[in-house]
Amino acid sequence: MEFANKIVVIIGDDLLVWQKLNVTAFLLSGIGGTHNITGEPYVDGDGVAFLPMSQQPIMIYSASSQELKEVLNKALTKEVKMTIYTEELFKTYNDVDNRAKIAEYKTDDLNLVGIGMIGKKNHVDKLTKGLKLHE
Repeated sequence: MEFANKIVVIIGDDLLVWQKLNVTAFLLSGIGGTHNITGEPYVDGDGVAFLPMSQQPIMIYSASSQELKEVLNKALTKEVKMTIYTEELFKTYNDVDNRAKIAEYKTDDLNLVGIGMIGKKNHVDKLTKGLKLHE
């Protein structure tokens, strides 16, 4: 199946495993919450219903801090929508504090540990060119 948009998550390569999983979940929640990416609910053979999931694949990449900054700066010139996660958000515990913490930093000074992105396939492919898929 071919999709016009592509969804990716780029995670800092120096994070602990629990942090990588946490950041991925938060970044994808922003994309899923603002874009209609989910399909129909799942129902098993016993008739038990489960929540729907993304209709399309989501690629997970790994990047250094410098690569995350470079991707963000390039992405600002493309037709993509992004979610971001910074190092400081590991010390906040609610959405209000998260947004306040992000607002303290200029774009070039963000301590990025993750970026979620949805956009035109060719734009996202150019932005992630050279990054390694997360292992």
